[in-house]
Amino acid sequence: MIRDAIRLVVDGQVLTREQAGGAMGAIVDGEATPAQIAALATALRMRGERPEELAGFVDAMRARANRIETAAPALDTCGTGGDGLGTVNVSTGAAIVVAGAGITVAKHGNRAITSKCGSADVLEALGVKVDLPPDAVRRCIDSTGIGFMFAPVFHPAMRHAAGPRREIGVRTVFNLLGPLANPAGTPYQVIGVPSREAIQLIAEALLALGAARAMVVHGLDGSDEISVSGPTEVAEVAGGAIRRYIIEPADAGLHGDLQAGSAEGRSTGCHGCRHGLFYCR
Repeated sequence: MIRDAIRLVVDGQVLTREQAGGAMGAIVDGEATPAQIAALATALRMRGERPEELAGFVDAMRARANRIETAAPALDTCGTGGDGLGTVNVSTGAAIVVAGAGITVAKHGNRAITSKCGSADVLEALGVKVDLPPDAVRRCIDSTGIGFMFAPVFHPAMRHAAGPRREIGVRTVFNLLGPLANPAGTPYQVIGVPSREAIQLIAEALLALGAARAMVVHGLDGSDEISVSGPTEVAEVAGGAIRRYIIEPADAGLHGDLQAGSAEGRSTGCHGCRHGLFYCR
């Protein structure tokens, strides 16, 4: 199955949702070699991923995930990463702030792959035990309004892709899949993406996967966040349709500096956010 998928993508063809699901099934079931996984990921990156392919990959991941059900509909702020700008981990700080405002948050994330610091790295630096089992995370979400789902715990079958993904060292389809495969099936999402091209791609994938409401955002300064230094392009998914628009920092009176290096530095930024600062140092 995966050899057929590689051949089709290399030839410039688009996989159907079923074909993509079959290829991802071979990966997560341990039937694909590291070379085949790397070849498919690289071919997809070079040709460009398609929404129906992402939906098929996510179907296979969801079927094998350790899923949880939360008492209240939840929001996820997991982004794709990969913008290469070295900014603070905004999605993690945003999850904490949003939960403090009373919104249930089921945060999905991992350690850094293409950046210096992922959401798990930041939370660990803040003293959070990031590798709780599913039932414990569910209890956290239901009792406190926020919980962190560490991708290796909730998607253990994805361990087969971990080595090739790490060794390739650039953004691949696997970066795009994480935000789409939340183990709590969050109906609400804010997803930051690293390029303008990825905005519509992720929005259409969310539509195919049945998201109730989601925002896909890309700062036109190149950031995979809602930017505080320039315009941000947004694709909002709601009611079975996609609406595109631009938001500006001035709309909320915001400004700031999002550069940071280590997990400790970024966790310090999150401590600042917890104390009501608009920007991080």
